[in-house]
Amino acid sequence: MFSCAQSRWPPRLVTVPGLHGSDGAHWQTWLERQFPRSLRVEQEDWDAPSLAVWGRALADLLARERGPFLLAAHSFGCLVAAHALLHGTTGADVAGVLFVAPASPRKFQFAGAFEARRLGVPSILIGSETDPWMPLAEARELARRLGSAFVNLGDAGHVNTAAGFGPWPRAKYFVDTLVHCEAPRRLRDDDPRTDTDGGELRAAIA
Repeated sequence: MFSCAQSRWPPRLVTVPGLHGSDGAHWQTWLERQFPRSLRVEQEDWDAPSLAVWGRALADLLARERGPFLLAAHSFGCLVAAHALLHGTTGADVAGVLFVAPASPRKFQFAGAFEARRLGVPSILIGSETDPWMPLAEARELARRLGSAFVNLGDAGHVNTAAGFGPWPRAKYFVDTLVHCEAPRRLRDDDPRTDTDGGELRAAIA
């Protein structure tokens, strides 16, 4: 019988920043402080985006640490996280993903080919009506293709420091929602990797 005492739950938060990284005032930095043992993916060159190279940095981090993990990605970091998961390069136990203001793959064609397909883990994708890096309709379509629950944040720019997103309690709410919705699978006596149709997530964030 699977017991809570034996479980490595809840998962560790891992932030996946986008181009140029996330500064000390960014919501990702704030979010890291809300969860014990949180981690951040570090890149050798934050100004040279590459799906392959950055995805390998994510995979290497997860391989070194003890999971499970929950990813909170921003901008190009969203493409990196999805790309790594879809190509199986993480090699680790990822329990869920929060995608915030993903950058359009069209703007980063030079960084490697990106093909969106349904993920095998629960996810929430946050879009903005005024995001210069991805129109809302494109964000909604990306969420559909990844199988993510979709949230329209309204007039939120790129959901970064410049747009006023430093301390952001709603980001913690989204992470907590992913953890809560995945917990029953993780705390029962069967395969925790069962796919989800996202219905419970959509109901939770509605």
